[in-house]
Parts: sequence; C-alpha cells; structure tokens
Amino acid sequence: MTRPGDPGYAAAAREEARVHETESVAPDGAVAPDATSRRRPWTLRRRLLVIVAGLLVAVSAVIGIATVLVFHTSSVERLDSSLRATAARATDVAPPGVPADPEAAVVQFLRVPGQPVGTIGVVVVGDVVGGGYISETGELLQPSGDAMAALAAVPPDGRPHTVSAGSLGDYRALALQTQPQVRSVLALPQADVNAQTAQLAWTVAIVAVAGLLLAIGVGWFVVGRALAPLARVTATAKAVSERPLDRGDVDLTERVAEADEVTEVGRLGTAFNRMLGHVASALTAREHSEQKVRRFVADASHELRTPLASIRGYAELTRMHGGDLPPDVIHAIGRIESESVRMTELVEDLLLLARLDEGRELASQSVDLGRVVGEAVGDAQAAGPDHDWEVRMPDAAPLVMGDEPRLRQVVSNLLANARIHTPEGTEVVATLNRDGDEVVLTVEDDGPGIPPPLAESLFERFARGDSSRSRLAGSTGLGLAIVRAVVEAHHGTVDVESEPGSTRFTVRLPAAADDGAGPIALE
Repeated sequence: MTRPGDPGYAAAAREEARVHETESVAPDGAVAPDATSRRRPWTLRRRLLVIVAGLLVAVSAVIGIATVLVFHTSSVERLDSSLRATAARATDVAPPGVPADPEAAVVQFLRVPGQPVGTIGVVVVGDVVGGGYISETGELLQPSGDAMAALAAVPPDGRPHTVSAGSLGDYRALALQTQPQVRSVLALPQADVNAQTAQLAWTVAIVAVAGLLLAIGVGWFVVGRALAPLARVTATAKAVSERPLDRGDVDLTERVAEADEVTEVGRLGTAFNRMLGHVASALTAREHSEQKVRRFVADASHELRTPLASIRGYAELTRMHGGDLPPDVIHAIGRIESESVRMTELVEDLLLLARLDEGRELASQSVDLGRVVGEAVGDAQAAGPDHDWEVRMPDAAPLVMGDEPRLRQVVSNLLANARIHTPEGTEVVATLNRDGDEVVLTVEDDGPGIPPPLAESLFERFARGDSSRSRLAGSTGLGLAIVRAVVEAHHGTVDVESEPGSTRFTVRLPAAADDGAGPIALE
C-alpha cells in the first residue's frame, strides 16, 4: 500500500484516477469497467503477423478463385466441343423428313459409334417427345419425365445450355432444328467437370491453408528476429526505469547491445544509447552539484555554530552584567539573544539535513519509543499549555532499533507542528501501537487541517503554512523535512491525512528484532 509520503504515491494516484475515468456506472448503481478498458492492445509482432496473414489470405483467395474459374471454364468448353461433335454425328444419320416414331429416331442417334456414356437424346416432333440415354453398361434407358421435359425446353439457338436432368445430374444440352416440325436435343453429363472443379478447389484451399500456416510460423520467427533489437531497447528502458534516479550518484551502465544503425530499430537503439549517455552525464553533474551544495551547507553550518554561540554568550553576559543600561538597549540585547538562539536552531537543522543527505550512519540501539513519546508530549504540554494533550499506548511499549536523539527529534517536531499550526484549545493525541513487524506512531489533532496546495509539498524543506494556519512567524519550514529524512534513514515511512477538523501524521518504523541490528544508513 502506497502512502502520500512514498515516492510512488503520485504515480499510483494518477493510475487510480485513470482507472476510475475508464469505469462506467451500471444501471443498478454498480461500477462496471468500460468495454474498451478490457481489450488488451496487440503487440507489434502480432499486428505485423495479422497484416501479413491477411494479405496472404487475400492473395491466395484471388489466385485460387481465378484458377478454379479458369479451369472450370476451360473444362466446360472442352465438354461443349465434345457435345457439338456428338450432335454432328447424330445429325449425319438423321433420316430425311419427319420421323414417324420419335423413340426410334432417338435410338438411331444414340447407336451411332463414338457416342459417350451418359449421352441423352431427345427428339421433339410437334407435341410428341421421345428420349433415351446411354447407361454406364452401354444400355439404352428411358430418362425420367422431368429430365425429358427440361431437355425439350432447350431453345434451338445452336448454343450449349446447362440443364438439370433430375436424378441424372447437370448436363450440357444442345438443341438443333433439323426439320420445321422436328427438334433434336443432345446432352452430355457435366458430373466429371463438376467433380474435377471441386477437387481442384479443395486442393487449392488445402495448399493455401498449409502455406498460410507455414508462412505464419516462419513469419513469427522472422519478425521476432527483426524485432529483437526493439525488445532489447524495451528491456534496457525497463531496467533503467526500475533504478532509483532521484538521489545519490547514479551510474547508468545499461546500454542496448548490438545497436546497428543500418536498420530502423537499430537506429532507435543507437539513439536510445546516446540519450542514456546524456542522462547519465546530467545525473552525474547534478550529483556533483548537490554534493557541493551539501558540503557548503554542512561547512557553513559548522562554521556558523561558533560565532552564533559567541554572540549568544556575549548578549547574555551584557544583559546580566550590563549595569544601568537604557531600556531600549536592554530590549535590543534581548532581541539579539533570541535571534541568535533561533539562528542556532536553524543552523543545527541544516547541519543535520546535510549529514543525512550524505548518508552518514546513525546510531543503532534499542529505543523505548513509549518513553520517548511520553517525555516529548510532556515537553509539548509545558510549551503549549493552551492545547489539550493526550497519549495513548499499550502497557508494553514497543521497541525500535535506531538513534534515540533523532527519533526524539521526530516526535518533538510532529508535536511542535501541531502546537504551532493549530489554535488554542485544539486536542492533540499521540498514539503508539504495534502493527505486525512495524511500530506505528500517529499524531492527530482536530485543528483546521492542511490546505490541499500545501499538502503536496508539506515535507519539502522550507515549506510553510499560510497566515491562517501559522500563528508564529518564526517557523523555519525544516521540521517536517527533518522528520521525513530521519524516518527514511531508519527505513520507515511517514505520511499525512488531513481534512478540516482532523489532521493525522503517521510514522511507521521497523520493530526491533530480537537479535539487534547493525548501523542504520541512508540508502
């Protein structure tokens, strides 16, 4: 769980806000995720493979359909040529005049040598129709009435037509007007052409599917190899993003390996490596600058301690042994003394922050945090008798491993913050308890709360409240910054929750282990 004081709290809050924006309210009032938020975006490899597969399917379909159509058309044309030859042989043996018996004329047509199996012949004389066909055994059989009627309806235009002959299947039929009252129709079966066309269509489909699967498999491997540099860029970026870059001397050694500028992805890797080099140089320059500032602050604070102590001593000495001094001089000396005390406290705070920033080790010993909290609340009550102070803690106060003076300063600063920034009569409650492997300290008051603009920078250095919240102009703005620095140096966390009428600071510290711990240092 992230807290307002954690480094990742702001990012987590933005992510939570983004999730809420993509949610919709159901009719019954329940919050339901939006449909668009449930769809996972496709990877670049998948999109490329889908595009390539779609193109292959389209090209294969066009080629397959064209091949099948050309084959079917050519096969039908060959069948039509055979049909014309069959009709020519039948016409050659046709007797002159009008046949008295259409059935006999049909038999004469079909008995001509060379007529293929399955040939159907129909002779129409006026309203009389006679017909027959050659079976697979070579016998002449009578077709069904529906087949004879369909063939008799073929127009005598000299062109082949496709006709359904009932149970016999599809036929290509050609009608000839041999006499004014006589019409002869010959037809050849189209079953072989249809079967060959269907077989070709299935063959093309199977080959296309097999080729598509093979192309997808090869494409997956080839695209993966082509995108391998991009994957290395992603891995490098992820490794860099997981490193703490906000403080300390950062040495960015991560680089994209094998970045070849010939390809687009290679140029991206080269540009990314160059950017990492610039970022590393900037972080190094920033760290050097911060180290100079920290050393300057530490040295300046250390050097200022002696003259400030001298000023304060001389002011006290003059005030106590100054003899008969005018009241305005006594007042001026008193102001010099009070301001020197304030300056000394500010210098001590700056020196402490500078040492913590440098990562200097803190003392590590078992600290009775209950005793520290009790004494700090007693001191706060003496300094602010117009507030209501309360301490809540278990009978067996929890122990922590740490630097007792620094932990005492944390508690004192939190109590002083509540005393300074709340009006008279405010109730301040300090609570201490154990939560698993952590010791939790909360300081809560029922004051006016913290303004939202100030809450974001509350633990920054020299952060001050507005005039409506602060009653004393002497606040340096370093108290809460010291709290966060000391708590983090003890591997703990601090956060704040505030609204009008309730402000709660929560400090979590690791509980003391039975076997003790080593020195504590900033990471």
